[in-house]
Amino acid sequence: MILEKLSLINYKNIQTATLELSPKINCFIGQNGVGKTNVLDAIYYLSFCHSANNPIDSQVIRHGEEFLMIEGKYRGERLPDELSISCGIKRGQKKHFKKNKKEYKRLSEHIGLIPVVMVSPSDTLLIDGGSEERRRLMDMVISQYDHSYIEALNRYNKALQQRNTMLRAEEEPDYEVMSLWEEQMAMSGELIYQKRDAFVKEMVPIFQRFYETISGNRERVALNYVSHCQRGPLLEVIQRDRFKDRAIGYSLHGIHRDDLEIALGGHQMKREGSQGQHKTFVIALKLAQFDFLKRTNTQTTPLLLLDDIFDKLDAQRVEQIVSLVAGNEFGQIFITDTNREHLDQILSASSHDYKIFYVENGEIIEK
Repeated sequence: MILEKLSLINYKNIQTATLELSPKINCFIGQNGVGKTNVLDAIYYLSFCHSANNPIDSQVIRHGEEFLMIEGKYRGERLPDELSISCGIKRGQKKHFKKNKKEYKRLSEHIGLIPVVMVSPSDTLLIDGGSEERRRLMDMVISQYDHSYIEALNRYNKALQQRNTMLRAEEEPDYEVMSLWEEQMAMSGELIYQKRDAFVKEMVPIFQRFYETISGNRERVALNYVSHCQRGPLLEVIQRDRFKDRAIGYSLHGIHRDDLEIALGGHQMKREGSQGQHKTFVIALKLAQFDFLKRTNTQTTPLLLLDDIFDKLDAQRVEQIVSLVAGNEFGQIFITDTNREHLDQILSASSHDYKIFYVENGEIIEK
């Protein structure tokens, strides 16, 4: 998939911008806080129907304005005509998301149409944060190629919410009704587990290959999927501690507690890894995610968004990343950086078309 044109009105600090984009490499240069990341976030928004770093739609509208508009015009490998995706939001009203000017009935219908992989500084939460961040990564990737997964997640989360409400109630719950919600959790949860497990097993060797390449084969990393489904039939696992759940007021067991264990040289990366190793891990994981989506979705190549990826990396790791992203394995790439030197390295290593944009205080100028 190629994003040919991006139009923005009142998106975060960008008042207005219309960008004609390169089909291969697009570089956005500027100091921190000037709006480079907001361009990439708008591209992300057109794929996922929400911002990458702010789930509240009203807060992505520019300060002092009452509405925003985003529009992207795409050309796909197998699309006979140009594809237009747009979103409009007015304060206090629901957003309107449209494909070729026709509004979606459900936003979930759109997810996966334009696959995107974004690497950003906040991704270090995959290591430093809790298991929720790592589950979100699995869910985001799988949802881009499997709509039945989204439906299973919705069913599971609804049943989980209903069970938790009954657990917190002052009066003794009706355990026959609770059993129905537990059965729904187990049925949907085991489907989710199977899809997560298959995804992790396929992605891990790709991830390890990228990590070893970037680190110069100096380090070994491991990624291990842990789930309550591995303890036996999920319904039995959920019901086993029902009265303990009742005492604390929420469900202790289920796929909402799944995690990815991350290790460096046999030790927890969170405790042992340096900032550069953490950054290398995140980049390798996201490049593996890209590779996985590219092979899974034969209809189109994902867009790759690289936001300030070179910070805290030594020269050798930067060189390896430059070599990777400048090759033919990736499709259209969007890169932000404060340092023109890094981008020049990529451009000189690549024979592909490129464009450079300078960003300052929300204004974007092509050079």
